[in-house]
Amino acid sequence: MSLADLVAHATDKERFHTLEQYIAFCSRYLEFVETGLQARIVSQNEVHYQFFQYRQDGSFNISRPLNSLLMYDAATFATEAAQFTQTLEQLKDGEQPSDDLRQNIIRTIYTIQQSIGAALDALPAGMSNQARKVNGDLFERFIRLLIVSLNVDCVSGTMQVPVKDSNGAELFKSSYQHDLLISKDAELKIIGSIKTSSKDRIDKVFMDKFLYNRLTDTALPHIAIFLNDVQRKKTRRENEYGVSATFLPGHFKAYTIKLNPLDGVYYCDIRPNMVSDELLSQHIKTIDHFFYSDLWELLNRHGQNLEEIAIEMKENGDGENDT
Repeated sequence: MSLADLVAHATDKERFHTLEQYIAFCSRYLEFVETGLQARIVSQNEVHYQFFQYRQDGSFNISRPLNSLLMYDAATFATEAAQFTQTLEQLKDGEQPSDDLRQNIIRTIYTIQQSIGAALDALPAGMSNQARKVNGDLFERFIRLLIVSLNVDCVSGTMQVPVKDSNGAELFKSSYQHDLLISKDAELKIIGSIKTSSKDRIDKVFMDKFLYNRLTDTALPHIAIFLNDVQRKKTRRENEYGVSATFLPGHFKAYTIKLNPLDGVYYCDIRPNMVSDELLSQHIKTIDHFFYSDLWELLNRHGQNLEEIAIEMKENGDGENDT
């Protein structure tokens, strides 16, 4: 498959409606990069990150940073994708997969989504906004498809939430748009945000939980799922690049302590300070924890009766997203 074919495929969201379609695209992209790149550029400050530089057919563009410790190559992905599917089947059947397979969950999700993002990086510079929108929408859809594959009810949409006075009389309805609305037994159980990065968005996730639970007088869990929090940065030398973090630890800590903690924050490519910092490590985990345990624990909590709220579902993966 040529780079032009891959880019055309990645920009067409109608080609991504099943997990099999995501896996197939990733396989084709990984096969292409084995021989189709101009160069692989190693990050100057965190050497496990690489940048793919395309040839003339990709305008010599340089991709987003890709974590080589997480990104599979073509040969490995063929085996690991099959294992990934088997692990999802185990989870769907209520079985607990081996802890040895946790990295498979993390790396497969990361590799699939980054193959889409990196392919979109070959678009001309003037189409970068479109690329960010498509990539974000497809990540939303990907996560929802994973959850639905576990036989869990999951949609995205806009909720019309009734706001009541102290006597219980409805005053008006407030609209809330969310990437992730997970329900069970006619109860809304989890509200979630899905973004490729927390850049400029982490504050909103905390505020959404605060306002929603305050207005509805509930303690409904709110979670956030992020792909990574790194971006490319130029160094002083020609054709040399590094990475910089987009995560704001001060903001995260302040909202966690002074407003309300979130009920789960998950990353594929987790940053070192999220592991080493005592407070951050209590609230931020790798994405395997969501699928192995946290999703099921949250589903067993008391939820909000779906009859109390009106949910207008949006087209799967056609939301407001980011990079």
